[in-house]
Amino acid sequence: MKINDIRKLSTSDLTDQSTKLRDEIFDLKHQLRLGQLTNVKIIKLKRKELARMLTVLSEQLLKETK
Repeated sequence: MKINDIRKLSTSDLTDQSTKLRDEIFDLKHQLRLGQLTNVKIIKLKRKELARMLTVLSEQLLKETK
C-alpha cells in the first residue's frame, strides 16, 4: 500500500489494518519456522508497510489532540 493511500484512511481503519498486518506477520513468521515459506522477503515488506501505517496513525492522532 502506498503512503498516499494510507494517508487517506481514517484512524479506525488504520488501527484495523495494522492489527491485520500484525497477525499476518505473525503467521508468516510461523510459516518460516515450519519451513513452509519460500519467499522470506514478504516479511520485510509487511513490516515496512506496518511501520508506514503506524507512522501515519501517530501523525493523525497528534493532529486530533491539538
